[in-house]
Amino acid sequence: MTALVLYDDDAARRFAPFALTRPAGELRAGALLVRERWARVTGMPATAFVGAPHLAGFAEFDAPPAATQTLAAGTILASARCAPSLDATPSGDVWRCDGRIAAVRLHEPLPLDQLADGALDLSSLAHGAPCDIGGWWIDAVWDLVRHLGAMLSADIAVLGPGAGAPPAEMTVLGAHEVFVERGAYIEPHVVADATEGPILIRAGARIAAFTRLAGPLYIGANVNVSGGRVSACSIGDGCRANGELSRTIFIGHANKGHDGFVGDSVIGRWANFGAGTITSNLKNSYGEVALWTPDGMRGTGMQFLGAFVGDHAKLGIGTRLTTGCVVGAGANVFGARVTPKVVPPFAWGEDEPFGAWEVEKFLVVAERVMARRHVALDEPMRALLRVAFARRGGTAP
Repeated sequence: MTALVLYDDDAARRFAPFALTRPAGELRAGALLVRERWARVTGMPATAFVGAPHLAGFAEFDAPPAATQTLAAGTILASARCAPSLDATPSGDVWRCDGRIAAVRLHEPLPLDQLADGALDLSSLAHGAPCDIGGWWIDAVWDLVRHLGAMLSADIAVLGPGAGAPPAEMTVLGAHEVFVERGAYIEPHVVADATEGPILIRAGARIAAFTRLAGPLYIGANVNVSGGRVSACSIGDGCRANGELSRTIFIGHANKGHDGFVGDSVIGRWANFGAGTITSNLKNSYGEVALWTPDGMRGTGMQFLGAFVGDHAKLGIGTRLTTGCVVGAGANVFGARVTPKVVPPFAWGEDEPFGAWEVEKFLVVAERVMARRHVALDEPMRALLRVAFARRGGTAP
């Protein structure tokens, strides 16, 4: 039987701050995780991923495990940096997106050691004429934000039909479609503004009165939006959202339940925003935003860019995140000062030099946080988080 395997190349393995705790296929790109996108267009679930060695124990919900043996002939090996269009209909053995090879069907077994360092280019495995598919390349972590609006509009056009119409008590503006799945609960006095793009609300979501939703917008299953203005966002399953949110991705199960602006950002799973926490997404000079990467500071070519907040990060009340801020996984930041551009993983404190959490105390907190969503912190993820703590480096995500 044909298998689908997601491949993190060297660039994907440097998507700070997320690469410390998750493979790139488990990042949300548009409405879905990258892995879910590939599963949809290939018609098969992913059976494994090939990524950085420290992620060998990754286990989360329905995510596939790390590959442990030679990939068999016939396996579809897909780049985790390509987010294929959901209406793509690939055929043949080589799939090309925007001029680059995005996935190949292996013609012979491929030992894992050839993929170990992420240096292998999928084009070297291509046999036959490529089939062109639509999609977007995530060349740098900020491309998740750069392409968000276009991806959401395209995704909802595919995912929305058949989901159901908005309830009569919802006020709908604009010409684009608004889809509300059966099982979503919409209180009276909710406005859905579809002037700029479509809106999709999944089953189990709850939208409180006096919330304004503006498309293109995706709200996942069991998301609770308790007020504010939410526009051009992708909010993954199990999140709590409130306040002014704009052009932001929540991977899932994050908590921002209070007032405060978050814009042009990506928020990791199990992150928590204290009341009044805000991001800056525009420099006073209106110039290009630079972002820290493992290769140093890089210009992004973007005028609007907020914060990249790693898994399990905690931001205390009144935290102010500077423009183009990277907060490492597991960091605990508090105090009303403006944060530096980089907060190390598992940092503890309000300013540099940060201290560090004790790993076992961190795990106690993580267990409590996850239990509130009725999710257990199992032994494989405990082990992975201990490995991430050991790799934290003390200076940067």
